[in-house]
Amino acid sequence: MSSTVSYWIFNSARNRIAILQGGRRFYSRGAANRNQPKWRLSSLASPTVKTGTLRGGFALQKAYRHTSTEEEDFHLQLSPEQVNDMLRAGESSHKILDFSNGVPSSVLRFESNQLAANSPVEDRQGVASCMQTNGLMFGIFDGHGGHACAQAVSERLFYYMAVSLMSHQTLEQMEEAMENMKPLLPILQWLKHPGDSIYKDVTSVHLDHLRVYWQELLDLHMEMGLSIEEALMYSFQRLDSDISLEIQAPLEDEVTKNLSLQVAFSGATACMAHVNGVHLHVANAGDCRAILGVQEDNGVWSCLPLTRDHNAWNEAELSRLKREHPESENRTLIIDDRLLGVLIPCRAFGDVQLKWSRELQRSVLGRGFDTEALNIYQFTPPHYYTPPYLTAKPEVTYHRLRPQDKFLVLASDGLWDMLGNEDVVRLVVGHLSKVACHKPDLDQRPANLGLMRSLLLQRKASGLHAADQNAATHLIRHAIGSNEYGEMEPERLAAMLTLPEDVARMYRDDITVMVVFFNSESIDTYSKEG
Repeated sequence: MSSTVSYWIFNSARNRIAILQGGRRFYSRGAANRNQPKWRLSSLASPTVKTGTLRGGFALQKAYRHTSTEEEDFHLQLSPEQVNDMLRAGESSHKILDFSNGVPSSVLRFESNQLAANSPVEDRQGVASCMQTNGLMFGIFDGHGGHACAQAVSERLFYYMAVSLMSHQTLEQMEEAMENMKPLLPILQWLKHPGDSIYKDVTSVHLDHLRVYWQELLDLHMEMGLSIEEALMYSFQRLDSDISLEIQAPLEDEVTKNLSLQVAFSGATACMAHVNGVHLHVANAGDCRAILGVQEDNGVWSCLPLTRDHNAWNEAELSRLKREHPESENRTLIIDDRLLGVLIPCRAFGDVQLKWSRELQRSVLGRGFDTEALNIYQFTPPHYYTPPYLTAKPEVTYHRLRPQDKFLVLASDGLWDMLGNEDVVRLVVGHLSKVACHKPDLDQRPANLGLMRSLLLQRKASGLHAADQNAATHLIRHAIGSNEYGEMEPERLAAMLTLPEDVARMYRDDITVMVVFFNSESIDTYSKEG
């Protein structure tokens, strides 16, 4: 990518703060206790203080848990069936039926689940296909300091990615439709939407800024669009830039202002995968994680990590921070394993408190916002000298899929705090074996109502030991229910599910898991056909 392209994609936006409508263009802008909250207000704050629940901007339905911390049996003596119901409440699965040139998709299906610790849950997830290309996109978004940023990124990032991959001709068709007020070409087909949008009143603003992005891509006169790696890199950074600049622009609507402020002052890490045939790209910013489950020809399973956590335990990340700031700050960049003593991940969307100058923060917050009602942090770390300290620039990994690559696991750090990479692969493989064993062989046994009733009664009687049909559920079950020896403890599992909401976050984080299963035959066909 040339410096000219970089200039057009990023710097041209930063000089245009006001939104102008005229002529052809819309212009805008120019190790430690891992289960403690990611944000804390000072390096001396207690690790058990719960911070980051949004209250005054918008409300989402709370998870069903007790709120009392009195000395009582809040485990509720859950039955095995109740445990299963709670674990499986958020699970979903989807088979991929798409074909490309007569060959089935390299993705066979995906399974996902989510278990909340925060109330409301701060994680988000999404799956969509690009309508103008053949790519499938999978994303995990882990919010902190509230759920606003994670929700915004989960709704918007895929659109930036899809636009980045469009050809010059397609972008011209998009612009022509906007100019003539005609329907736009379909951009995405959501297979798993992040949820009911809380930004319905501001989607026109978001579309305006997406339009500015594709206008700038048009000005580059690139016939085929960006490469996938470039598209991932610039989509992450451009969306983060838009999130920052949207709240700096003059906004009259009160709802738009409040939502934009909450998005900018909360944060989100993100891990996104793009699959097209045998081409797998993963972009990561923060401490979500992606791994591959690989089965060699001799039947042995192994784990192939596709991401590195961006935190204080990553030596490469520490070196990057030191390169970007004066040597005099080497001892204060990381305090108590946190960036400037306040944030665990070193890369994230939003979190403008660690990106803006003190003067800009005072200027924006001085416009009459009710920051207390919006639960906006107004804390500046004591060693805040040379911002920005935080970036949303992702680390992008490419892997050419092989028939040995059986599944991809994407998850928020709530899972990885509890399970290692190899543990996750082992559990998914074990899950696949159990599911295969529990399927009735109807070719060998009569498929009548009596048999089906007997099988249902057997499954009900087995209770807690009934095999999960969803791999993500199986991983969450073992993440919170296993002891230090990896053994499942029903009492521990029930206790972790019924912790009061003002206690749960001390013991675990929100957990969001997505398992993507590959079609080995299709991958083999794609490889042979080049």
